[in-house]
Amino acid sequence: MPRIQPIHWKKFEKFVLYTGCQFVRQKGDHRIYDRQDLKRPVVFPADRDIPIFIIRNNLRVLGIARSEYLAVLEQL
Repeated sequence: MPRIQPIHWKKFEKFVLYTGCQFVRQKGDHRIYDRQDLKRPVVFPADRDIPIFIIRNNLRVLGIARSEYLAVLEQL
């Protein structure tokens, strides 16, 4: 199975919007997204590439498996 790679923040934003999250606000360079069934918001920096650990933490918040994430990325 392929590994999770750092990706550009705009591509990760497309993924987050695909999962049903909505943009709430931006504080500095951090973009904050929320969905009604989440306990915590999804937060990531609007920087060039998002590091792997931020992607993994947000996948945990969203309740999405790595394989599911990689399959959705191929579609986007």
